[in-house]
Amino acid sequence: MNWDQIQGRWKEVKGNAMSKWGELTEDELDQIDGDREALEGKIQQKYGKTKEEARDEVNAFLNDI
Repeated sequence: MNWDQIQGRWKEVKGNAMSKWGELTEDELDQIDGDREALEGKIQQKYGKTKEEARDEVNAFLNDI
């Protein structure tokens, strides 16, 4: 699945994101609303990851869906 598909189905995919990144709240995921950069930034903030690590995690998330 590519990111454009994720954006279009964010409400459905949000549950998968909550499972993968349990520290992200539903409100935060609602605010992200399918914005990849916002998701990567929130992962960096909550988990203390580098930008590259967050990008790699999101790429892995895409492959797992």
